[in-house]
Amino acid sequence: MSVLGHYSIHTYIHTYKHTYISTYKHTYIHTYIHTYIHTYIHTYIHTYIHTYIHTYIHTYIHTYIHTYIHTYIHTYIHTYIHTYIHTYIHTYIHTYIHAYIQ
Repeated sequence: MSVLGHYSIHTYIHTYKHTYISTYKHTYIHTYIHTYIHTYIHTYIHTYIHTYIHTYIHTYIHTYIHTYIHTYIHTYIHTYIHTYIHTYIHTYIHTYIHAYIQ
């Protein structure tokens, strides 16, 4: 192989490396970022938020409301109604017995 042939091959490889590969890498990375990553991240975020809203928030609200209702009603029954019945019966007995004794 002549020096010119060797130089031509070297120049071709060097040019190929610095033009095609650099352009390809740049274009590929740019395309990858703007298509795959954009689509993936968009889809992932959308799916994640959708799933989050429909599972975690739904479960949280359901659990919170369920717990709140059970706790509130239970507390209401055991305090207000208990107090009311206790007070009413106590007052009734004291009034009735007091009136009956006199």
